[in-house]
Amino acid sequence: MNSSTSLARLEVPEIVADIRARAGDELRIVFVWGNFNVVHPGHLRLLNFAAECGDFLVVGVTDDSRPATLVPEQLRLEGVRAISSVSYSFLLRVPAEEFIAQLMPEIVVKGKEHEQHFNPEQAVVEGYGGKLLFSSGEVRFSSMDLLQRELRESNLSAIRKPTDFPLRHGFGFTKLIDYVRKFATLKVVVVGDLIVDEYITCDPLGMSQEDPTIVVTPIKSDLFVGGAGIVAAHARGMGATVEFFGIAGIDEAAVFAQEMLESYGVEGHLVIDESRPTTLKQRFRARGKTLLRVSRLRQHDISQELIKDLLERLQPVIDEADLLVFSDFNYGCLPQPLVDELIGYCVRSGVMVVADSQSSSQMGDISRFQGMNLITPTEHEARLAVRDPGAGLVVLADALQSKARAGNVFITMGSEGLLVHAPGNPSNGLTTDQLPAFNTSPKDVSGAGDSLLTCAAMALAVGANIWESAYLGSIAAACQVGRVGNTPLSAAELIEELAS
Repeated sequence: MNSSTSLARLEVPEIVADIRARAGDELRIVFVWGNFNVVHPGHLRLLNFAAECGDFLVVGVTDDSRPATLVPEQLRLEGVRAISSVSYSFLLRVPAEEFIAQLMPEIVVKGKEHEQHFNPEQAVVEGYGGKLLFSSGEVRFSSMDLLQRELRESNLSAIRKPTDFPLRHGFGFTKLIDYVRKFATLKVVVVGDLIVDEYITCDPLGMSQEDPTIVVTPIKSDLFVGGAGIVAAHARGMGATVEFFGIAGIDEAAVFAQEMLESYGVEGHLVIDESRPTTLKQRFRARGKTLLRVSRLRQHDISQELIKDLLERLQPVIDEADLLVFSDFNYGCLPQPLVDELIGYCVRSGVMVVADSQSSSQMGDISRFQGMNLITPTEHEARLAVRDPGAGLVVLADALQSKARAGNVFITMGSEGLLVHAPGNPSNGLTTDQLPAFNTSPKDVSGAGDSLLTCAAMALAVGANIWESAYLGSIAAACQVGRVGNTPLSAAELIEELAS
């Protein structure tokens, strides 16, 4: 994360102390400085090269007293602060060699064009045992920030909100905003398969001359909490108090997941299963497209001992909850005896229960979650559950609702949108209606179902009807697919989109 000193007149010792405090003793500091009048691809190549040389990239932006500074210093500093590879940036008001002598970074990087000239900082760097490197980076780095930006920013401009659906069902956006604000009153419990998602950004080198294989080189790796973990993070981001229960192995992925859940404000309860790793899914991406997915996982059911452990932990938490969400990926975290016990306990406690059971690359059956207030399968998952490959969508939804004894069914259909089936909650005589996909230019559709389920379920829990909940869930899904990677949605994002 790029941080910057907010006080323009900090003295050098204070800046050095701040950098050392942020970097700690174990991170290797790399230092770069310059005018940065307009940040261009050459700067990105240099800075991303420098970032790869160490662990904590510090950039000094020269102040307005230096020659060739054409843009005001604060604007130039803002431009550098926006670069994802920069860990720390500040206004450099002293000669670079003077600052280097006090910071003593392990590595100093200058552009290749300086290599054959006199460099006054070289003696300073060599004096304390550091390294002075000359490089202008590589062409592949020039688009790095554009590639990384898709992991951080949503493409909200591509969202188109239909107006006919709210008219048919008698609600307005002001009412939906009120529901979102009420999310903060909820206590939500999420149970399901924890997944860590790794997005590996690659540069395509071309086709192998030995066999018909695409050759890429990894540039950067980004980790996200996924699976049921991101469902919990979405619920917390949208305002609820959230506790998450899942299964993990003894590995670095589990440590990462626990730390990220804590950073999101989710109280995570990870039960350790020594017979499996924490599920890790890797996506290799180049030029905005996924080339390959690799999943490291085990799919056997957890043991009776772990089922008992989960039940003992969950029951007192459910007593205080408003909503329980089953987020099932069919990797063994939710065997049927555990599901049945939890459903029965929620019914007795008067807790709303919803479920999603994904079967994209594995077999599952959403109908095994009996008596849910809402289930949200894809069309493929719905057909698997009722074993009917050819029925019409309305017939399919009705058959699934009957088999699962569900209150409401959403059948998600990707770019074709969402079928809402609510036989117990008709509106203007309608028991089935359809919403189109709201985001016309999705970047990454893998998180759509999780965000839809979470937001729609929370809307139901605060009193929205099923039609209002479907619309809010579709807004959430549209926001989520507008970026790459699983990052939690916020109530502010939903309200901003509804108000626009």
